Formats: sequence, C-alpha cells, structure tokens
Amino acid sequence: MQPLHVILGAGALGRAVARILLAQGKSVRIVSRSGHAPLGAATHGAETFRGDIMDPVRLREAVAGASVVFHCAMPPYTAWAERFIPMTDAILDAAAEAGAKLIFGDNLYMYGPTSRPMTEDLPDLATGPKGRTRARMAQSLLEAHQQGRIRVAIGRSADFFGPGVGGSYVGQQLFEAALAGKSFGGLKDLDAPHTFTFIDDFARGLVTLSEHEEALGKVWHIPSAPTITTRQFVTMVYDQAGTRPRFQVATRPLVALLALFNPMMREIKEMLYQFEQPFIVDHSRFEAQFGASPTPHAEAIRRTLDGYRRRQASVAAASMPR
Repeated sequence: MQPLHVILGAGALGRAVARILLAQGKSVRIVSRSGHAPLGAATHGAETFRGDIMDPVRLREAVAGASVVFHCAMPPYTAWAERFIPMTDAILDAAAEAGAKLIFGDNLYMYGPTSRPMTEDLPDLATGPKGRTRARMAQSLLEAHQQGRIRVAIGRSADFFGPGVGGSYVGQQLFEAALAGKSFGGLKDLDAPHTFTFIDDFARGLVTLSEHEEALGKVWHIPSAPTITTRQFVTMVYDQAGTRPRFQVATRPLVALLALFNPMMREIKEMLYQFEQPFIVDHSRFEAQFGASPTPHAEAIRRTLDGYRRRQASVAAASMPR
C-alpha cells in the first residue's frame, strides 16, 4: 500500500498539495469540516474526511495511519490570535501520536518590517498579534522537532495567488476585477518590489520538503518567480484578461479610518508595512538544496485566469433555466 498523506485544510493550498501528490500516484486524505470541499477533477481519487480539527478525537482519527501530515489549515483571519496556536498545538500532538512527519505551510509575518531581502535566518521581530502568533507556532514546532517528539519542516511563502485562492492580496478579488474590467484595490506603494508566489509552486515546495530528510528541523522559503512590483504584476493580470488596468490605492490614513468600523481592515492595518517598502523573499537556501523552477508569472497568471473563467462559465451554466 502507498504511504498515506493527510492534508489538513481543504482551502486553496490544501487542494494544490493534493493535486501534486495525486499526480505522483500518492495516497491522499483531505480533511475538512464539511468533508465535501470543492476539490474538482484534479483531485479525483483523494479520500475525503469530515472532521473538526479542534475535536481531538476526530483529529486523531483523521491522521491515523499517516506517514506525512500537511498542516494547511487556518482559522478566520480575524481569529488568528485566539485560535491559530491551539489549532497548531492540536495538530502537532495528533501527528506526533501517529508517528507522521509534519509539514507546515507558513507565511512571512513573523519577521516584521525589514529593509533587506528576507532569508530564513532573520530574527522574529514582528510586534503585531498576527506576526507574534506565526512566530510562536513556528517556534513550538521546531522545539518539538529538537526534542524528538516529531519530525517537522516549515515552508514559507510570500503572498500567493492561483485558481481558487480567495483572501490573498492578489487573490480572487484581483482576478475577478481584471476579468470584469473593474478597479484593483491596492495598498500604499504599488511601485515597491514585492514577491508573489503561485499556489502550485507553494504546494510543490511543501511536497518536496516532505520527501527529503535533510529538510526536517528547518525553515525553508519556497521558490517564487522573480520579484517585480505590484503595479507590474497587476498590469500583467489585466493585460492577459484583455482589460485596462485601473488602480484605487488605499493610503494608511484611509485604512486607519476604515479600521475603526471594519474588523478585517483592523487586521490589514497591522500588515501595511509589507506594502510600504520592498518585500523581497530570498529562496536561495531551498534552491541550493533542492533546486528551483518556479512557474513564470505570465504562465501562472494565464492558468489562474483560465481557472476563474471556467468557474464563471460553470456558475453561469448552473443558473440557466432547465
């Protein structure tokens, strides 16, 4: 029998990891609260499991027999400080009990503002609650590895995009706006360099970490296409969509005002520094160890737009009278 790979979380990242594993002929179980996430044809053949990750009994059942567990789960953005650490602790305990490797799909919030390209040896200098939450989760996972409780690897990605990516800065809102010829709601400095990661590259990087013992006990920056400015990236999206790029930029004073009334804007306020200065991710450690061939932006954008076009066509077809 094929070793079992369990994916916790059926969001865009979890589904992308499933696609990569299934294409390799691996045995895959996807765990979500509903048990019937919109997986699509590319994930046909995966076992689905209905379970709340915060239910310890169901979580142990979900990861039973796993050789590798991928932590791709995430609570609502506005609830990270309260729920993310307990969730990750529960996943760590269950994976350790199962004797499985644990691969965590992380981001870059823990570093806080920095004036240099981000490398894995940067200290955790975030002062906001989301950045501190990310730092504490990574520290607890690496400590558990060092103590011999579990084998862990952490893969970190920049802002990601791709078919089915929802809440990202360059996610669903951008691509649907481009297809409709509407404005992109940007933040602060659109002309600062900013690294963006294609969701399939993120998933492929996590799978690579799961395959190599030398990846364990370390943090790795997942390879991304060459860094360009946000304006350049968004313009590429509109050009491929066949529409004219239009920008509406939210300044810091406007975000601060909106944060008084909007919980999501209060969360975004903490992360504004990422859009006020260069935000460049260095993946040279990963490349030196495992190689790197990230999808070029033009190809990744084309595939993402095709995904949204298919989705729109499917929605339109479903709404037709029968």
